[in-house]
Amino acid sequence: MILDILETIQDWKAEGHKVVFTNGVFDILHVGHLHCLETAKSFGSKLIVAINDDESVKRLGKGENRPMNTEDNRAQLLTGLNCVDLVVIFSEDTPLEAIKLIEPDVLVKGGDYDAECTDTKNPTYVVGSNEVRTAGGEVLTVPLLPGHSTTNILNSLLL
Repeated sequence: MILDILETIQDWKAEGHKVVFTNGVFDILHVGHLHCLETAKSFGSKLIVAINDDESVKRLGKGENRPMNTEDNRAQLLTGLNCVDLVVIFSEDTPLEAIKLIEPDVLVKGGDYDAECTDTKNPTYVVGSNEVRTAGGEVLTVPLLPGHSTTNILNSLLL
């Protein structure tokens, strides 16, 4: 499976496409996610979204009942978005190995991260940013939409 994905990505690069990579859990898809994904796509011509598998979501400590949606359902929803060209699922705690394999031209995260941070121990560090920059790529962040988060949605359901 990963070899097919890598072949597709190499074909895109050979055709001159600028490959953008972002990642996250994307458990309950909302307008904030869509804003981030559409903006990420605008930085290139092909958008790859990497999502945590169910076990890595549990290890992130997002909550006892998380993820709410399975990795397959999350991947299917993301694949259905016009701005998303490819979805990959990773099982590690971070997407670093996927980033190293894919070698994106642009790495994108939400505005709660710092694109300039190089300290891998800092919680605002964009995982893979040092590797992407070393390979000549860019690291960018997208401002978050205030009030739009999975946490806010889940908290409102509990009221």
